[in-house]
Amino acid sequence: MALLALHHVQLAMPAGGEDQARAFYRDLLGLVEVAKPANLARRGGCWFEKAGIRIHLGVEADFRAARKAHPALLVDDLADLAAKATAAGYEIAADEPLVGFERVYVYDPFGNRLELMQAVV
Repeated sequence: MALLALHHVQLAMPAGGEDQARAFYRDLLGLVEVAKPANLARRGGCWFEKAGIRIHLGVEADFRAARKAHPALLVDDLADLAAKATAAGYEIAADEPLVGFERVYVYDPFGNRLELMQAVV
């Protein structure tokens, strides 16, 4: 038995937040929304992917944002993306340095934390 890959990351969202999720994950981060299978679509939420990155947003009745746990996404222009996120009104936070990377945290419209990282040489 061997693990092969990480298929997707699921984050929670409140009911009715699909348009807010699209504004963040599609419009800001550049992920593409993909249709959920019909048997899962009735639950609400939305799925996004691009270049092997898959983030699923699922509706959670007793929603609480993930303020500590988070996916980390590698980006090619951290300063530009952080500036766009700030201009769009999303919260950005710095953290301790990590050797080999510049990084910030950005919070989605529901308060879930995502780490944005850019390798530095």
